[in-house]
This record gives sequence, structure tokens and C-alpha cells, in this order.
Amino acid sequence: MTALVIAEHDHGTLKGATLNTVTAAVACGGDVHVLVAGHNAAGAAQAASQIAGVAKVLHADGASLAEQLAENVAAQVLAIAGNYSHILFPATAHGKNVAPRVAAKLDVGQISDATKVVSPDTFERPIYAGNAIATVQSGDSVKVLTVRSTGFDAAAASGGSAAVESIPAAADSGLSSFVGAEIAKNDRPELTAAKIIVSGGRALGSSEKFNEVLTPLADKLGAALGASRAAVDAGYAPNDWQVGQTGKIVAPQLYIACGISGAIQHLAGMKDSKVIVAINKDPEAPIFSVADYGLEADLFTAVPELVKSL
Repeated sequence: MTALVIAEHDHGTLKGATLNTVTAAVACGGDVHVLVAGHNAAGAAQAASQIAGVAKVLHADGASLAEQLAENVAAQVLAIAGNYSHILFPATAHGKNVAPRVAAKLDVGQISDATKVVSPDTFERPIYAGNAIATVQSGDSVKVLTVRSTGFDAAAASGGSAAVESIPAAADSGLSSFVGAEIAKNDRPELTAAKIIVSGGRALGSSEKFNEVLTPLADKLGAALGASRAAVDAGYAPNDWQVGQTGKIVAPQLYIACGISGAIQHLAGMKDSKVIVAINKDPEAPIFSVADYGLEADLFTAVPELVKSL
């Protein structure tokens, strides 16, 4: 029994979600192999070989994989899928794009957003916005999973010494082509990898107030900025800041929720945070039910005072 982890990377380095997915693969039992599919991605392959618990790294390098198009990456996975009992992807935008294609071509059911490996054929995953946990048993010969990174500790990025084996790159499928990308530049930590997140809700009232009130606090703490869906829909914050069921799932060491009422969809995205601090003037706000520390106060007064004390 051998598990295959599909690495997420930018060719030169691995992304953090890969380490959490390796931990899930180790829990499935047997050896763990990592597939690095990219172009000029020797750096990412070398980094994968250092991960504790990895037995082998498969490095597929070709121009068809340069832009990580889902059709081509799926073809690469399918070319070697017959050797594995488990195929695991991080439950990121990229992983969610490729995994269903692989599961469909293998004619197996996909297990999405796994948060725990009970046994090699049984897994837990959240349903109903995290209000219930489903235990899913799969009788498929190959288990295709996406792994919620917040459910597993990251594997050690060093200490391993896996061999790197080059394999032929899949040909371009011709089904899609890369047109362009607009990369958002941000000096702050990436939201899903940040240890501290300062998040704001619709109560902030405008994008100007959002930045004026929350940015100084985030700067003091070296934190990433997040937002509720209501704040994003109102135009106070960009889409890639959204935390919640339809945004990003986060589990930082510290999550500070300012003016967020705590709708069930938002709680699903952040309730696994180690310490949650809520600032809200409504004593009945649902966010207080999951908060470790709650401050019933006007955020426009409380947050600047907190910044001063820091």
C-alpha cells in the first residue's frame, strides 16, 4: 500500500499545504511518494525529498506543466495512478481543480476535505458548514482525497532523504491554454499560512475604514488581513481576503475578529484557530460562542486603543 501526494509548488519551492498533505498520507499507512509536476521544478523536487516521511519523489518536468493547467496535471497523475492505493491533493484551489478530474477518470468517488484518517479506507470530513462530521468509508481500489490542511499538522520540511526519480512529462492535452495571470502583490503573510490574522466584517462600513482601523493592528502584529463574506461582498476587502465556507479555511495561532457577527459560514472557516479574539458591540453575536476572549465594545474605539497598547 503506497500513497501519492500531489505537491503544490511554484516550481522553485513547495507550498505549505503540501506538508500537511504528507502527514495525512503517512496516516494512511505504507510508503509515501510525492509527485512534483512542473517545469524547471528541480528546486521543488529537492525540497520534497527533504520532507520527513517521504520515501520517493517523482519529478515530471516539461513545458506542458509550466502553468499547472488542471488537464495536464491530471493526465500526469493518471499516468502513474495504477501504482497507488491513495492519491492525495491539498484542498486548495489547485487541488480542487485537479482531483475531481482524476477521480472521474479512475471511476472512483472522491473524498473531499478530509480532516482525519481513521483507517486506510475510512476518513472524516466536515459537512453542513462544519456543524457535523461525516465518517466516510470507501471501497474503491484507489482512494482519491483532498486534504484540509488545517486538519493535519505540517510534516517536518527537513530530515528526510528520499530519492528523486525523473519520469516522463505528460503531453499537452490541448484542452486548455494559459492566457495570463494577474498576481496580487502583498507584503503580508499568505492568509492560509499566517500565524496571526486580523479579520474585519461589514460593521467597518467602508473600505477606507477597513484599512484605517485594521491595517495598523495587522502591522503591529505582523498579521495577515482577512474579511467576512459580507465585507467582501460590500467591497470593503478583496476576494482573496475572504475567510469562511466559500472563502479560505484558516487555523492560525491567533485570530482577531473585528466587527464580525459570526455567521455559520464564517465560523466554518476559522473556528479551528488556536486562540480566537472577538471584538463586537453586540453581546448576542454568535462569534462570542467560539471566542476564547471576547470584548463587547465599539471596534472603532477598541482597536485603536489596542494598537496603542501594543
